[in-house]
Amino acid sequence: MDMKRKFMKGARVVLFFAAAYLAGQLTARGVEYFTPEALPASAEGDWGLSFQQEGEPPVANASFDELKQYNAYYAEDTTEKVLYLTFDCGFENGEMPAILDALKKHNVPATFFVVGTLIKSDPDLIKRIVDEGHTIGNHTYSHPDMSKISTKEAFQKELQEVEALYEQAVGSPMKKFYRPPQGKYSETNLSMAKELGYSTFFWSLAYVDWYQDKQPTKEEAFKKLLGRIHPGAIVLLHSTSQTNAEILDELLTKWEEMGYQFKSLDQLIEAGV
Repeated sequence: MDMKRKFMKGARVVLFFAAAYLAGQLTARGVEYFTPEALPASAEGDWGLSFQQEGEPPVANASFDELKQYNAYYAEDTTEKVLYLTFDCGFENGEMPAILDALKKHNVPATFFVVGTLIKSDPDLIKRIVDEGHTIGNHTYSHPDMSKISTKEAFQKELQEVEALYEQAVGSPMKKFYRPPQGKYSETNLSMAKELGYSTFFWSLAYVDWYQDKQPTKEEAFKKLLGRIHPGAIVLLHSTSQTNAEILDELLTKWEEMGYQFKSLDQLIEAGV
């Protein structure tokens, strides 16, 4: 069965279980914005999840093995209590210092998937992230729907512009970690990313944290982020969230109390080799 058919089969499975988790939908608010825990009427081109059992990985559009052939991941297939913390960063609105302080306090490595405009507007922030031992990942220059890009040249341009800005800011080449904007993907995209030397990272846990004027409460955040955590999780948080900045220290403590250890995406790749 080819990859596209497998994706469609996975989509049907997800839709069967996901009646309560409708629709990964875009919002028209700047850069970053999809509903990560849900699935649209058609899964083609949209990353989607359905949570079946507390403490277990969600059902996703594609399996570990299906993604692996493209050097792509959404979690680690493990029973070990490890998690991988990632942030999607479209802009900086003052929340990043608290996030970085909490990560430093707990000695937790994270990957920040940034758009090119953020590197251009705040290179000092990028340098601080790198200097404190974290990784900058590529979230494209302009945050388009990459699944609609059909040529390798156009796809590569979105990534290379970020690479150039990063090297100018930091003075060293960028690590080739890629996250599709809005969770939009295609088999062609995954193939092109692999050909360009990139590993692609989706996620297995996220929540609605990006609305600036409708931030989740602490209780709402903990309900999702504690109740749905699972061994091998790749967690996606938005760095623009005031709630995330305020709870991160306590959240990391609670995950530690649950027995979780934090690893870098480099270690996830090594575990899958």
